[in-house]
Amino acid sequence: MDLYLPIANLSVNALVIVALGLGVGLLSGMFGVGGGFLTTPLLIFYGIPPTVAAASAASQVTGASVSGVFAHLRRGGVDVHMGVVMVVGGMLGSFAGAWLFAWLQARGAIDAVIAVLYVLMLGSIGGLMLVETVQALRARAAGVTIRARKRRHHPLVAMLPLRWRFYRSGLYISPLAPLLLGFATGILTMLLGVGGGFILVPAMLYLLGMGTQVVVGTSLFQILFVTAWATMVHATTTKAVDIVLAALLLVGSVVGAQLGARFAMKTRPEYLRLALAIIVLMVAVRMLLGLAWRPDEIYSVELM
Repeated sequence: MDLYLPIANLSVNALVIVALGLGVGLLSGMFGVGGGFLTTPLLIFYGIPPTVAAASAASQVTGASVSGVFAHLRRGGVDVHMGVVMVVGGMLGSFAGAWLFAWLQARGAIDAVIAVLYVLMLGSIGGLMLVETVQALRARAAGVTIRARKRRHHPLVAMLPLRWRFYRSGLYISPLAPLLLGFATGILTMLLGVGGGFILVPAMLYLLGMGTQVVVGTSLFQILFVTAWATMVHATTTKAVDIVLAALLLVGSVVGAQLGARFAMKTRPEYLRLALAIIVLMVAVRMLLGLAWRPDEIYSVELM
C-alpha cells in the first residue's frame, strides 16, 4: 500500500514505514532508549531526504515517550525540578539548532552534516557500549563482581556558580549544569531528530551525579517536552516535518515498545546492551559506507 508523503515529495510503502517504526519501538522497549538515533538513519537508508527524516523522527520520539514518562511519574522516578531546568535549556537549544539547521540548509550542507554527525556519534557510543559490555560479560564468566561507581558530580560541575537543591536527585549543584546539558540536547534534537536519551542518561549519571532511580524518568521527561517543542520549531521554521510519515512511524513504535518491554524482562541486561551496541555499530558502518563508497556509475537510467 503506497502513500504519498507531501513534505518528502515521494511515495512510500506504508507497511514498510510502520514495520520500521515497529522495529525501532521494539528496540526502544528493550533497551530503554527513545529510538530516534536509529529512526533517522533507517529512514535515510529507505530513501527519505535527511532533512525530512530528522524533523519527522523528532515528532515520533515525542509520541513514543509519553507512556514512559507517566509510568515513571507514578513510581516517583522523575526529578521534576531537574527536568524543568533541562527542558528550558532544551527549548533554548532548539532555537539555536533551528538557526544552525537553516544556515546549513541554505548552503546545501545539511544532508552531509547529518550523516557525518551520525557516523561519529553512533560509532563512538556503540564502541564504548561494546567495550563496557564485553568487560561485564568477561567479569561474569570469571566470577568477578564489578564494583559500582561511586555517585559524584564532575569537578567541572562543582566549579559552576550558584547552587540549587534538587531534592529528588539528592544533589546540591549549579542549575547551569543541567541547563547547558539541556541546551546541547536541544541542538542535537533539531539537527538529528533524536531525543538525546543515549547522551542524557550517561551525562546525568557521570557529570551531574544523579541516582539511577531517577535518571531514566527525568531523561524521558526532558525528551518529551523538548522533542515536542523541536517539532513545533521545525514545522514553523524549516517546514521539514512530514506528518504522514510521523504518524506511520508512531503507529508502529507504540506497538513495538510494548512488545520490547515484555521481551526485556526475560533477557539479561548484558545481552541486551551487547545487542544494542552491535546494532548501533552496524548502522554507523552503513552510514559511513554511504558517505565514502563511490559507485561505479554515479547516474543510472531505469526503464519503467
